[in-house]
Amino acid sequence: MRHLNRTCKLNKTSSHRRCMFANMLKALILNERIETTVPKAKALRRFADRMITIAKKNTLAAKRQAIAQLMVRFNKLTPKEARDVKGGHLTSYNDDRFVIEQLFGKLGPRFSSRNGGYTRITKGKHRVGDNAQLCYIEYLEA
Repeated sequence: MRHLNRTCKLNKTSSHRRCMFANMLKALILNERIETTVPKAKALRRFADRMITIAKKNTLAAKRQAIAQLMVRFNKLTPKEARDVKGGHLTSYNDDRFVIEQLFGKLGPRFSSRNGGYTRITKGKHRVGDNAQLCYIEYLEA
């Protein structure tokens, strides 16, 4: 019996799983659609929906909670890069800085009137090599 065992382990250690889901969430938030295997997508859906629920609050505490969940790292800029950023060139930033902006600026307000079910999983082809079932996980339009 698997009562109260909600974690899908995917044959990975807990630290590997946490990093993998954080990276997949960042890619999903930035691109709004990623291709992965069906078991990973089903496990990721739980975290993706929680991120939208956090983003709908749009408070400082919610932003800190999202940063912790997504394992966002802010790279330290050199003085030259800092000057470029003040001038409007954002190429010195890594993508992690844009994840929070995308989450709270676009995705949170988009789903403000929706109570749940923010993602869709669409099954696709089988992967060459190991014949794993691939699918797309994406955020809905609203």
